[in-house]
Amino acid sequence: MGQSVVVVGAGPVGAVFALAAARRGFDVTLLEAEQAVEDAPRAATVHPSTLAMLGELGLMDDVVARGLVARYFDFWDRPERSLIARLDHNVLRDVTPYPFVVQIEQHKIVNMVLERLSGVDVRFGAAVTGVTQDADSATVHTSEGPVTADYVIGADGGRSTVRKALGIEFEGYTWPERFLVLTTLFDFQSELDCSYRNYWADPREWVNLFKVAGDDGKGRWRAVFPTTVGETDEEAVGDEGARARLSGLALSANPADQLVHRKLYNVHQRVAASFRSGRVFLAGDAAHVNNPIGGLGLNCGIHDAVELASSLHTFAATADENVLDRYDLRRRTVNIEFVQQQTVTNKRRLEEKDPVRRKERLAELAALGDHAELELKFLMNSSLLNSVARAASLG
Repeated sequence: MGQSVVVVGAGPVGAVFALAAARRGFDVTLLEAEQAVEDAPRAATVHPSTLAMLGELGLMDDVVARGLVARYFDFWDRPERSLIARLDHNVLRDVTPYPFVVQIEQHKIVNMVLERLSGVDVRFGAAVTGVTQDADSATVHTSEGPVTADYVIGADGGRSTVRKALGIEFEGYTWPERFLVLTTLFDFQSELDCSYRNYWADPREWVNLFKVAGDDGKGRWRAVFPTTVGETDEEAVGDEGARARLSGLALSANPADQLVHRKLYNVHQRVAASFRSGRVFLAGDAAHVNNPIGGLGLNCGIHDAVELASSLHTFAATADENVLDRYDLRRRTVNIEFVQQQTVTNKRRLEEKDPVRRKERLAELAALGDHAELELKFLMNSSLLNSVARAASLG
């Protein structure tokens, strides 16, 4: 084939694309501004649709070994401390070989991919300053000099230098509240008899609570809260604030006594106006960002990476420009129709304040556990299996 591609950003999306493209015969250069893989707590949920893609890349054994298999997830009414519904991914067993979720931190996915990137030029500490292109090639300008290839992939996050260099608008909005992540070694499963993934509806303060393995494999729990508008950084992440928030989740002890990490961040719902400009493409957070309720951002980004590697491979064989335009059509469409819509709905469901509407929303969730067809329909969407089918139908 002899074609080359430069990937900007060695997060999970850039790394997975690099692996998929290298296995299709591309000459790949992977650039990362940081000096090492970032291991701060970020995305950690991998859905059945994405597990199938990682399985095709030979990663499933490692994914299961380094993560936690989560067959179930729970919806709770926080004011009542009552379980509304426990959903079972096993209802997907006839439509996917992976009827479960794996809770695995995204830096582990990056590391397992890097272990397999034979023949790929991986450069850490290579900060990108801009991108240019002509009819025959595209060039990434870095602190160490230019790197030219047939194609450039911008997988460099929500503040993407590549997207900005292309002048592509990042359409959408930023939520007024921020999200606070508190990670603790406290054993919520013993306290609550809960699943590894839990969504607590509360008109005052909803919570996402989920377990990850941790680098030591011993397990830890992340609790995600919304801040109040106007709450300062110090109030949100300080000891007093952390203790107050975590105390509401447990009765036997305060989980803040075993707090190991805390993080505060802004939350956006944005989609790039285009995922392609000539020989340059966007994927992952560089192309779309969303609130994390439901764990869809990482998954959609990996879907981008797999689709794009396939599209470039097909284009190399056919020279059909429609194949490259199809990438933009498919990935942008399903992000808007599934990821953006679903994550906003997920947030609205948990934070609903109107008593009548809240009662209706909780009744809808409770019905999922009593009707197999409703549960299957819900999980086909939440696992992005329907989005994969929708993408395949486009173009």
